[in-house]
Amino acid sequence: MVEELLGAAAGVAAVGLVYVAAAARVVKQYERGVILRLGRLRGSVREPGFTMILPAVDRLHKVNMQIVTMPVPAQEGITRDNVTVRVDAVVYFQVVDAAAAIINVEDYRFAVSQMAQTSLRSIIGKSDLDDLLSNREKLNQGLELMLDSPAIGWGVQIDRVEIKDVSLPESMKRSMARQAEADRERRARVINADAELQASKKLAEAAHQMADAPSALQLRLLQTVMAVAAEKNSTLVLPIPVELLRFLERGAQPPQDHAARATTEPAAVPESATVDQPAAVSEPTAVEESTEPPAEPTADPPAEPPAEPPGQPPLK
Repeated sequence: MVEELLGAAAGVAAVGLVYVAAAARVVKQYERGVILRLGRLRGSVREPGFTMILPAVDRLHKVNMQIVTMPVPAQEGITRDNVTVRVDAVVYFQVVDAAAAIINVEDYRFAVSQMAQTSLRSIIGKSDLDDLLSNREKLNQGLELMLDSPAIGWGVQIDRVEIKDVSLPESMKRSMARQAEADRERRARVINADAELQASKKLAEAAHQMADAPSALQLRLLQTVMAVAAEKNSTLVLPIPVELLRFLERGAQPPQDHAARATTEPAAVPESATVDQPAAVSEPTAVEESTEPPAEPTADPPAEPPAEPPGQPPLK
C-alpha cells in the first residue's frame, strides 16, 4: 500500500514537473511578453522575469523593447530642380506598446521599413539638390514626422531619422566642382583687390609722409639698397626717382619759342645777290636754327637768238 502511494506521488510529481517545464517562461529585461489565450489577448503585458502560461492554450509572444537601427535601402528619385539622385537613410525606432505592436500590425519591422522608403522618396521629390546636400537637419525632421504619424498606432515610436548619403551623377559632380572652383577664384580675386586697395592707401600715406620729410625718402632708398646687397649677388639695383627722369627729358628738348620762330620767319636775302655769288644771310643765328634751306635767288632767263632772214639755209 505504501509502495503504491509512493509510486502515485512520484507520478504526480513527474507530471507536475513536466507541466511546470511546459508552462514556465522567462522574459528578459529588454523584452515584454504578450499572451494570447485561444487567440485572444489575455491580461496585461508580462513584465521581465519568470512567468507561467497554460500549455497548449496560451501562446507567449516576446517583443523586443530596445532601440532598433534599421537601414533604409537607397532610393532613386528626381528632385524638385530635376536632378536624379540616390539617397539612403537610417531609422532609429523602438516599441513602446508591445500589445499594439503584436495586434495592430502584422510585422512592425517590415511596416516601418516600407514606410521609411516611401517617405524618403517623397522627401526627395519635394526638395532641391542644395537642400539635400546642405540642409539635412530640416529634411531629417520632416522625414521623422512623416514616419512617426502612422507608427504611433503600431505601438512604435520613431526616435530619429538620418539621411546617410546622397549619390550624384558624374556629370553633376563635375558641374558642381567647376562651380566651386569658380566661386573660390572669385573670392580670391575680391580678396586680392581688397589687399591692393589697402596697400595703395598705405602707400599714399607713406608718400605724403615722405613729401613732408625728404630725408625719409633717402633713408628708404639706402635701406632698399642694403636689402638687395645682402643677398651676395653680383648685380646691384639702384632705383632712380621718376622726377629725375622727367627733369632730364625736359632738358634734352629744344626751347619751343626758338623752334617756332625759326619755322615762321624766312631767311633775309640781300637785293645785290647774283647767280655767281650766294646770298649773304643777315641773321646767321636764325638760318642755323631753321629747319628749311634758304631760298635760292632767281636768275634772269637766257636771251633768245636773233631770228634768221628768210630764204637762207640754217647755219650748222
